Amino acid sequence: MKELPPYADFLGLKMIGEGADRYLAMPNGDHVLGRPGFVHGGAIAGLMEIAGMVALYDALGDDRVKAKPVNVTVDFMRGGRLVETYARGTVKRVGNRIANIAIEAWQDDPAKPIAAARMTMALRREP
Repeated sequence: MKELPPYADFLGLKMIGEGADRYLAMPNGDHVLGRPGFVHGGAIAGLMEIAGMVALYDALGDDRVKAKPVNVTVDFMRGGRLVETYARGTVKRVGNRIANIAIEAWQDDPAKPIAAARMTMALRREP
């Protein structure tokens, strides 16, 4: 697994689990505060984008492949309360040049996501 981007450090993200069971946790705090009592939507979207990248790199298992986001669409389903937030990506398809990933974010119950996202990543394979 490649290192997480600097934005992950700002959000305080932590990886939990291994392989397909791996997900990210984002602690609550002033650094992710949106309106009073709720997590900012940009912090949730950032968490989900990084969770998608982690899922893709875990699925590829090859550090020579470079990936760059092409498109990220986030559907916010309910307000994210100011508590610890989690996200997990699921790789739907990996081709030679493009990968498609689905991501969900939740707080107390994974069956009740607060947001869902679809992400397309461009892949560049180094020889």
